[in-house]
Amino acid sequence: MGKILELPLLVILMGVGALAMLVPAIHAWAIRDWDVARAFLFPAVLFLVVTALIGIASAARRPANPARSHLLAMLGAFVLLPLMLAVPMNEAVRDTGYFNAWWEMVSSLTTTGATLFEPGRLPPSVHLWRALVGWLGGFFMLVAGVAVLAPMNLGGFEVTGDGGTAGAGSARTAGQGQPGPSVRRPGRALRSSQTGDRLVRHTLALMPVYGSLTLVLWSALLIAGDTALVAICHAMSVMATSGISPVGGLAGAQSGFAGEGLIFIFLLFALSRHLMPAVGTRWSPAPLARDPEIGMGLALMAAVPAVLFLRHWIGAVEVNDVEDIPAAAEAAWGAIFTVLSFLTTTGFESAGWVDARFWSGLPTPGLVLAGLAIIGGGVATTAGGVKLLRVYALYRHGERELQKLVHPNSVGGGGAAARRMRRQGAQVAWVFFALFAMSIAVTMLALTLTGVGFSPATVLTIAALSNTGPLAAVAAEVPLAWAALGEAAKVILAAAMVLGRLETLAIIALLNPEMWRG
Repeated sequence: MGKILELPLLVILMGVGALAMLVPAIHAWAIRDWDVARAFLFPAVLFLVVTALIGIASAARRPANPARSHLLAMLGAFVLLPLMLAVPMNEAVRDTGYFNAWWEMVSSLTTTGATLFEPGRLPPSVHLWRALVGWLGGFFMLVAGVAVLAPMNLGGFEVTGDGGTAGAGSARTAGQGQPGPSVRRPGRALRSSQTGDRLVRHTLALMPVYGSLTLVLWSALLIAGDTALVAICHAMSVMATSGISPVGGLAGAQSGFAGEGLIFIFLLFALSRHLMPAVGTRWSPAPLARDPEIGMGLALMAAVPAVLFLRHWIGAVEVNDVEDIPAAAEAAWGAIFTVLSFLTTTGFESAGWVDARFWSGLPTPGLVLAGLAIIGGGVATTAGGVKLLRVYALYRHGERELQKLVHPNSVGGGGAAARRMRRQGAQVAWVFFALFAMSIAVTMLALTLTGVGFSPATVLTIAALSNTGPLAAVAAEVPLAWAALGEAAKVILAAAMVLGRLETLAIIALLNPEMWRG
């Protein structure tokens, strides 16, 4: 076992992907779908053999810079691994091509959840495969965020600078490791960091928690009335914030509002790393009430649904339907659930969200959901987007600037950590926002060159970069179909999904000369 863990990360991920193919193969065998079972079993055996051969060939390789190696492995996982994962899906779904299967796997592995297929077109085992790939992709980002990105001051930790330590307030630069006592030059700590040991340690600590929470939600959804396949797919999609569903969303589930309530509870884990056991304990313990990400998330969950409910209430007044209390309650719940779902970049839409439109006679404001998806969830969680911590840093900076306008001679309090967040943290958060905006502009420009209209290009770009695939069906005036796009547009959006999952700062860190020196 120790020898296997010493292999390159990408080789280990290949082995995990090959073993994961056995799960839908067993499921297809259990439901007597022999063709689909063979479609997953044979590639699983083939890729296990290939992985073993590559592992033997690379067993003696020791990277000079483990952190750089693992950061490259993260990029390689999202670029190369879908090529392998698409093979069984291409064999199981004979009326599609390998390109579409590859695109589907990129969407699943990046936890975007965008799909080219109607739910009834795919066999049950293929739905399970999509959800499983998304679940593994979410777990991979959860572990990599703590073990790889945090020590390098990336993935949102550049705002506070506490990625590698329990305390905050250090002034480390994004992409640089924590300087040790014998290390003088910035970034050189990356060479002596035991990134592989951290990956193993955090994987062993997180997998029982991540798997147990998934099983608990699966069991709860089964009790609420969902079928076994729908319950497990939705449970994995919630924990990974992928939004993958074998029935086209929560509207097709049988658990109803009880299932939405259960899902709502587990979506809260994507608001902050401090809510996830075995992750939050890495940093200094503090009351959850003082967690900035939880505070910002709860504020959005209160303010946005209130505005949306008021909007629908005014619409209900115009149609003389304000006395329908049950419809009003469903509309309020639909707004709260849908806001949390898109804030965590999951993309599940509440049945009450649809009912609110019929109650008030007003269309649902999809642009609000696009804004929530851009904000995203917490740092070191499975959620995508810009991240709540960066938004909080900009909010604190703006608040301080307004205070200085009123009291120019005032001194900001809060300690060294708060001052760093208002200054360097807000600065690097603004840089990230600028890079994110540039990514949106470049992706939209590329899409329009392929013939996609301006409005659809905007929605599809935000959905891809924020890893919120279901956004395409609700943000535009007319639901957008991913399958209607051409191959060039699909390649562009696949690249945007990978960029949104890894974040531009991580890509830029790979271009740092200090990374490649020595």
